[in-house]
This record gives sequence, C-alpha cells and structure tokens, in this order.
Amino acid sequence: MEKERVKGILEGILFAAGDPVFLDDLANALEISKEEILDIINDMKQEYNSTNRGIMISEVGRKIRLTTKPDVYPYIEKLFKPQIRSQLSRAALETLAIIMFKQPITKAEIESIRGVNVEKTLNSLLEKNLICEVGRMETPGRPILYGTTQYCLEYFGLSSIEELANLKLNEQGD
Repeated sequence: MEKERVKGILEGILFAAGDPVFLDDLANALEISKEEILDIINDMKQEYNSTNRGIMISEVGRKIRLTTKPDVYPYIEKLFKPQIRSQLSRAALETLAIIMFKQPITKAEIESIRGVNVEKTLNSLLEKNLICEVGRMETPGRPILYGTTQYCLEYFGLSSIEELANLKLNEQGD
C-alpha cells in the first residue's frame, strides 16, 4: 500500500478512535510492520507541525493519538464552552504532584508530606480518573498504594511518567 494512502487510513483511525491506539494494533490493522507505522507517524508529525495545522499526533507510551494543538484550545472553548477540564484545586494539585513523583504511595505517606488529611482530595482525584489504586502495601492493615493513570499523563501532555523526571532534571539544570 502506498505511503500517502496509509497516512490517510491512520488519520481516519486515530480520528475515529478518539482515545490512544496501540502501535501494534495499528500495524496489525494495516498489515505493515511497526517500524513502517512509526516512520509514517513521524512523517505525519512533521506535516502537522506546520503552524497552519490545528491537530497533532502525540505519543502516550506505546500508543498514538490525534489531538488538537494547545494553542487552538481557546477557540474550541469559545465555540463549545466545554467542560473538558474542571479546574483542580491547589490541594488536589499538591496531592497529585506528590503521587506523581513518589508513586506508589499510601494515603498516610501523602498526609505525612502535606501535613493535612487528604481523604476528600484522593476521592476527587479518583473520580477524575487522575489516580488509581495500584496495589496494597505488605504491612499490617495493608494500606492502599496510589499511582497515576494513563489519563493523568494525557492530561498533563506526558508520554510516560519518566518524562516527568526528565522535566525536573532539565529545570534544575537551567
């Protein structure tokens, strides 16, 4: 199949899916290698990189998704007045930051760092699908361990949690 046709098919699949799609699933659907898919996706990224385009392809771990560019959001908001992202309170952002950097982490450990009860904040973050239970600690009482979700990474435009550590290192180097 010719490259331009594959680009069109990929664009259609990513648009219709809405959610991120695994690279392996794309390769299987198009019956081409993962390397060919990655090559074509890199071409598409460059094409979408033009300031005249309102969409872009982003990688979320081993998944690919079609999204709008951040600078287009104010226009989307004007038109649709969406409730795409409800604002996170300062307490929620602080708690989420702790979880992102220290995960997996228990409620007690978060409360020890913050110095306040985080029950309501954790429930809010769970409801927003920004965090999830990732297991239980092997200690008496078996407290819940919390970690971030894939949606949390997408929310902050990260492809992996390791990217967060790299951002932290880059800021310290400035």
